[in-house]
Amino acid sequence: MKVTVHPAVENVQERLSKRNVSRRDFLRYCGLVAAAMGMGPAFAVEVAQALTAPRRPSVVYLHNAECTGCSEALLRTGAPYIDELILDTLSLDYHETIMAAAGEAAEEALKQAINAKEGFIAVVEGAVPTGDAGQYGYIGGRTMLEIGKEILPRANAVIAYGTCAAYGGIQAAAPNPTGARGVNEAFAEYGVKAINVPGCPPNPINLVGTIVALLKGTGLKLDRDGRPLMFYGKTVHELCERRKHFEAGEFAPSFKSEEARKGWCLYELGCKGPVTMNNCPKARFNDTNWPVGAGHPCIGCSEPGFWDSMGPFYEN
Repeated sequence: MKVTVHPAVENVQERLSKRNVSRRDFLRYCGLVAAAMGMGPAFAVEVAQALTAPRRPSVVYLHNAECTGCSEALLRTGAPYIDELILDTLSLDYHETIMAAAGEAAEEALKQAINAKEGFIAVVEGAVPTGDAGQYGYIGGRTMLEIGKEILPRANAVIAYGTCAAYGGIQAAAPNPTGARGVNEAFAEYGVKAINVPGCPPNPINLVGTIVALLKGTGLKLDRDGRPLMFYGKTVHELCERRKHFEAGEFAPSFKSEEARKGWCLYELGCKGPVTMNNCPKARFNDTNWPVGAGHPCIGCSEPGFWDSMGPFYEN
């Protein structure tokens, strides 16, 4: 898969330095990405090389029917912060939530980005309303369905970021009056084969790792649901720090119990970790924590149809 990039006005290291991002912090972040990709510490150097190439990859970020939670998670990435890292190593040419332009100026920015000779990576957030010819979602006077038909087949690569974009999410939950669908289901007939990076929201590390793999051209092995195996190859249960309590038959009887405070297994309180493919225990949010680590059961948010198939989320 060919991914072309924009020329950089100045060296990436110089841009990061101007934002007070040290080489040590940058390499530490690259190490986290490498670990999430299932690679050894030495691979951090290759991650750094991919993200600091002389030419920055162009990214067009589209919003559909969603809550913007995936963008919020991405924007709240810390150590270093997203604006100090990703926005200075990628060329984010269109993102409705954070771009300064609005109205006609925003539409012109999108037009220029998708027509650039270097090409672009499309990242999609949100489900695609397809009912009644897409009449349930408009941006700039056009339906989200129409925009996707025009843009996604032209992208060098498409990433469906978040469960809504990957599988429809809560918008596709029964009875799904808007006909909400994931990117691949909505645009398969137009040749779109998106890489799914699900979660509600996903860990931004998984998005960055996917982009790094595309930049390196090493290929991505996907599971049957279109997810990169490097991030979604094992169940949450397999990686969970509470697994030893599961194997010992030690289950918390309630959220308020002493057993729950001691870190006993939450399976009997509705945890869906044994049937959920994700690396949450390994790639913690901001390298700090994850839901089960904070005392909340896994709700299976990276699985197709989880709003319908994983409920009820609480059983006690």
